[in-house]
Amino acid sequence: MTERHLEVERKYDADADLPSPDLSGLPGVADVRGSRPVRLHAAYFDTPDLRLAVRGITLRRRRGRADAGWHLKLPVPGGKLEVREPLGRRAEAVPGRLASLVVAYTRGEPLRQVAVLETRRRATVLLDENDVPLAEVADDAVTGTVLATGSAEEADAGGGTATRWREVEVEVVTGPATLLDAVEERLLAAGAHASSASSKLVRLLGVDDQDGGRGEEDVAAPRRSVGDVVVAALSAQVDALLRHDPAARCGEDDAVHKMRVAARRTRAILRAYGPLFERGGIRPVMDELRWLGRVLGEVRDLEVLRARLAARVREATAPDAEAGAAALPRHGPGAFVRVEDPPPAGAEPGGTAGAEPGGTTGVRAAPSWLVELGEEEQRAYRRMNVTLCEPRYLALLDALDALVADPPCTSRARRPATAEMPALIDRARRRLARKYAALDGGPEDVATARHDVRKAAKGVRYAAETAAPVLGVGAERTARRAKAVQTALGEHMDALLTMRRVERAAAGVRDPAEAFTLGRIHALEQHAAEESLARFTEARNA
Repeated sequence: MTERHLEVERKYDADADLPSPDLSGLPGVADVRGSRPVRLHAAYFDTPDLRLAVRGITLRRRRGRADAGWHLKLPVPGGKLEVREPLGRRAEAVPGRLASLVVAYTRGEPLRQVAVLETRRRATVLLDENDVPLAEVADDAVTGTVLATGSAEEADAGGGTATRWREVEVEVVTGPATLLDAVEERLLAAGAHASSASSKLVRLLGVDDQDGGRGEEDVAAPRRSVGDVVVAALSAQVDALLRHDPAARCGEDDAVHKMRVAARRTRAILRAYGPLFERGGIRPVMDELRWLGRVLGEVRDLEVLRARLAARVREATAPDAEAGAAALPRHGPGAFVRVEDPPPAGAEPGGTAGAEPGGTTGVRAAPSWLVELGEEEQRAYRRMNVTLCEPRYLALLDALDALVADPPCTSRARRPATAEMPALIDRARRRLARKYAALDGGPEDVATARHDVRKAAKGVRYAAETAAPVLGVGAERTARRAKAVQTALGEHMDALLTMRRVERAAAGVRDPAEAFTLGRIHALEQHAAEESLARFTEARNA
């Protein structure tokens, strides 16, 4: 069974003879409890060229304590997302689920054993007055060995060069993040130093750890060329796409949205600053980014719709909402979903998962049409995960890497950013003006015309945001105005789509109470649609 949790920790280097500091008396800490030393064995896996390590990702097989098994650690804001799998029958083979989570990085390259870490750990647990663990301080004496061939024989024979060091890890269990600061103060006072490496493996291998990205460039530097600024922005979006890929596959909250935004921003930047590139060099990438946006969009649209309707059900059925909130689906898959996974046990349409046959659970069941929407979302996640393992997606990632590594720039890209970017933003504004004119002309399909305005406003926004580090307040103001238009029309579209889904659900409902609830939801969405149009008019005229 796959397990996940967010790991929030800090690491420190310590000399071998450094005495352990007294950790008693820290805020909220009622007791400090030590434990007997344990020996941990961890084998680390990566591609031959260390594609995971340079991104701050670690994949290990650990033995020696309660959390023995396979651990994949992925950099995320605020810490690391740790995904675990049991050792299983084939303990030497990387589990397929974990391998698929990093396929955007490995791209067909084999995962082999690259290092072994032997750790003698003495753990100290900080407990509150109820004996609940707040944090764990692990004092580790580490011996690391880099393997040349990655073979099991080399690892068993103790091949490679051994390196030894001492490291202290402080990890939050249930305590507040501020406890890390209090522990750090004691450690630094005792003579420890904050570690420069994000993991033991990164330290052992000596790689340039990007911890999830390629690093930021000073795009606002004087005399910077417009090509340099735009390529730096593209590089940041490609990094974001890769960074959110594993979390999206896991079904982490908002990860698909962030991944789709990165794909759309990349495409919008290429469109807005197209004259800086050879058209034949960027058009195929733009076409494939549009395809990826559609793949991710199927899941994201269902996520938004399901979350919006679940909230509306709670709103429309108040004051019974609190009693029934536990039965309403809040996040589609809720866990890593693959095509071979069975559907959640007990998830019968109109019922409550886990209910005893013929019995009750004490909470109101979610409406059958809402349960069906959640199941539809799960199926979309499965389709997305299959697609993201296919050659077409991996070829797109290769093309994006090539684009930022060796961009097909024209001579115009060598001109100063301060001179060129205003004209290119104006080009995006003129496109928006044309879409406004088409909307004002009374088109037959008003919804499509509004959607075209929203897309053009998004283009202005992303063009201006790309230029903001160079042009400053003027570009920031342009981006804010365009975002207000984009947001208002996006909310209008969400309301219309929700109304259509409610009408579809109402056609199959026979229960008068449920039909009444759907009627209230429809009225709420109609009001939301009208309000969002008013905000659009206000934003346009600002």
